[in-house]
Amino acid sequence: MQITDLQVEQRMWPLLRQAFRPLFLLGASFSAIAMALWITVLGGHLNLPVYGQVMFWHAHEMLFGFVAAIVVGFLLTAVQNWTGLRATHGKTLGILMVVWLAARLLMLFGAAAPVWLVVAVDLLFLPLAAVLFAIPLIKVQQQRNLFFVPVLFLLTFCNGLMHYGLLTNRFDMQQLGSYNAVWLITLLMVIVGGRVLPMFTANGTMTPKVQPIVWLDLLALGSLWLIFILNITLISSQLPAGVMGALYAFAALTLAWRCGRWRIWVTWRVPLLWSLHLAYWMIPFGLALFALREFGVTSITTSTALHALTAGAMGNMILAMLARVSLGHSGRPLQPKPIMSAAFMLVILAALTRVLLLWLFPAMTMIGLIIAAGAWIVAYAIYVVVYLPILTTPRPDGRPG
Repeated sequence: MQITDLQVEQRMWPLLRQAFRPLFLLGASFSAIAMALWITVLGGHLNLPVYGQVMFWHAHEMLFGFVAAIVVGFLLTAVQNWTGLRATHGKTLGILMVVWLAARLLMLFGAAAPVWLVVAVDLLFLPLAAVLFAIPLIKVQQQRNLFFVPVLFLLTFCNGLMHYGLLTNRFDMQQLGSYNAVWLITLLMVIVGGRVLPMFTANGTMTPKVQPIVWLDLLALGSLWLIFILNITLISSQLPAGVMGALYAFAALTLAWRCGRWRIWVTWRVPLLWSLHLAYWMIPFGLALFALREFGVTSITTSTALHALTAGAMGNMILAMLARVSLGHSGRPLQPKPIMSAAFMLVILAALTRVLLLWLFPAMTMIGLIIAAGAWIVAYAIYVVVYLPILTTPRPDGRPG
């Protein structure tokens, strides 16, 4: 960076210096607030003037409000390392942040707002982020990471399906959009996790890096892509249950084999590592639940299996990545405060309660939801409180970002 650039950087509000700062802070805060509102509504203590209805709002906002903010914050931060070019910051990042905030407010208080306005603002965030992400990649002609761009547009398509289903009273279209958004985000977790977990584990435990088995990676990723394609095209509904059950089971086994090679047992003294490993293990667990459901275990609902991927894999991996990326990209040592270990354990508790307690003891559904929501809220609130000073102050080394 030139001296003039550094002078501009020093005058810039720290929150707008890199995408992870506002989007991690806002996304994590929103997840705790949205979960608190959701459980209060379920308990009959609150009515929300949401766009659509509350069930739609909860499913939509946890995916396209919370998760989308974190995914975009991660990608727009990582692209600077990948390309060596200054990524989205300053006024442009401020505009992106305002778009995300406006969408959340319209979704929450949009019962009386024009439908076209809510939909237009909500659908704008991911395509805008995709363009901002693509620009530096195209400038340096880096092809490897461009595939994230169509994935962001596919997520936009899933978002559009949810709105279309709501406006046409087609619950099946709402489900098509939300379920396939889950599969796409799961794919992102598998891809990014496969890149960083072996490296993080080796660096954090001072052990040799586990080298990938190319054919195993291809089978694991290929099976997940196939699951997404069969579901988004509705072909899965035309196939015998045993076919999809076998595909889910195959994906679960290959992903478990892949993750098992990364040696979770060497990470127990490093919270930033075991939290990531446990999050990744929730993916084959969720796929196994889908397989069991397809094979006739009717006590496992689609919601239960989905929440293994959302509350389980996404909730845990996001918190672990927030804690790590926020330190590393703000120039701090990768040593989180001890209370973050409690936050990691709480979000694991939230996931296991939401999935296992509601599956095995359906009579305790409301109690289970309260416990899960409470643990989630406290976990993400801990992150916000601990990392607020980090995300809103300059890097201690004076570098940009």
